[in-house]
Amino acid sequence: MKFSTLSTLSLVYATTVAATPSFSQRAACSKGRTASSATCCVWYNVLDDLQANLFEHQCGDDAHDALRLSFHDAIGYSPKLKSQGQFGGGGADGSLIKFGAIELEYPSNEGLESIVMAEKDLADKYGVSYGDIIQFAGVVSVRNCLFGPRIAFMAGRPSATQAAPDGLVPAPFDNVTTILARVEDAGLTPEEIIDLLASHSIAFQEHVDPTIPGTPFDLTPAIFDNNFYRDVLLPGSVVPGSGLHTGEVKSPFPHEFRLQSDFALARDSRTSGHWLALGLNQHLMVSRFATAMAKMALLGQNSGILHDCSEVIP
Repeated sequence: MKFSTLSTLSLVYATTVAATPSFSQRAACSKGRTASSATCCVWYNVLDDLQANLFEHQCGDDAHDALRLSFHDAIGYSPKLKSQGQFGGGGADGSLIKFGAIELEYPSNEGLESIVMAEKDLADKYGVSYGDIIQFAGVVSVRNCLFGPRIAFMAGRPSATQAAPDGLVPAPFDNVTTILARVEDAGLTPEEIIDLLASHSIAFQEHVDPTIPGTPFDLTPAIFDNNFYRDVLLPGSVVPGSGLHTGEVKSPFPHEFRLQSDFALARDSRTSGHWLALGLNQHLMVSRFATAMAKMALLGQNSGILHDCSEVIP
């Protein structure tokens, strides 16, 4: 397994956290706040509304759903399909909201209906794009969780033009080769998809086994830590619900749910080394996740036309 050098990692990570902007000629925003660009002021208002009326300043169910939605929208991007003369999706373009009537029917998006409608209402209320609201809510949701990193946020995504094709979101029952091929097509490396799976430390499952809704993947679902990576490496002997379902494997604990894809990625020679590295180093896990999520939020987008509004993130 080839690992990034420390200097490279430091350089990349530096792009994901908000730099302290100059206080000269700053734009005046609501409640006495300021921003480096007037374009970013609206996001303070969105933040206030999002935190007070949806997330309630907590790392709860809606925050978990917002994080899941940010991945499902962004991964809907396939240059391979485009090279074959088909529409390959627009990536992090908000198509899951704009074309929700289509994309919410995809099996992979089951359970996202409520968060899609809530974020649509927020975007319409403040006049921001659906692609932006999805990625903004995603990074704020992470920040609400204990030890959750501060992640870069770029604003100004244009509106989606078409629904993303079905089948672009990796499924929990997919084998490792299929998963890696899918994310690499979208523009993510094998290491980066492992980085992004840190999100499972604060995730809940509700649809693989509906008999145990709300079962955490990790023992401490409100804490963004690397226990998840270590737990998945333990041998499984317990079925926490009514029986093994498609996409589920045995867990080491009665109250913990384990995805088949997590189990496989943790043990495959192409990804196991990086999986173990994250399990042994909390700081590495946090920094790698922040970098990977910032990159994911730009899939299919032209970063040259976007505005850095990272300073708005709490």
